[in-house]
Amino acid sequence: MSKKEDIKDEEIKNEQETIQVEESQEVEVEVVKEEPTSEEIIQAEKDKFLRLFAEFENYKKRTTRERIELFKTAGQELMTSLLPVVDDFERALAHIEEDKEAEELRKGVLLVYQKFYNTLELKGLLKIETNAGDVFDAEIHEAITQIPAPSEDLKGKIIDCVEKGYKLGDKIIRYPKVVIGQ
Repeated sequence: MSKKEDIKDEEIKNEQETIQVEESQEVEVEVVKEEPTSEEIIQAEKDKFLRLFAEFENYKKRTTRERIELFKTAGQELMTSLLPVVDDFERALAHIEEDKEAEELRKGVLLVYQKFYNTLELKGLLKIETNAGDVFDAEIHEAITQIPAPSEDLKGKIIDCVEKGYKLGDKIIRYPKVVIGQ
């Protein structure tokens, strides 16, 4: 039995040596990694530079767009707070139209209204045109109520505009409030 044990011992030693040799070869293979050439380093740096440059260009374009948008809508809060004044002028003009004795007063109020509204238009304020009979669009109009339509052709359409809507540039700052036929 000793020969068998000796043979087994030798086999185990051989296997261990083989494993050690393989491990040392793997270590040697890992150590023999190639270092990048100077051309590869230059190409990698060039690529990083181009990516950084493109990112910076995108940043400049984005901030420029944001700045332009900010200038366009910078007066939005002020315009929104002045819209009730425009509404009051329009109500006053409608009321004065009925009184024929106050013709001079009507002319004065109309003059002030026109100057005021023209100044707001110069700053980018636009009225959203809404007429009776127009098709209701939920993206542009705000429905405050629905009433039975006086005729079949007015179903789903605007019957009356209660409050006018306004845009500042391309952005709606107040939606027109409308009554819809049902």
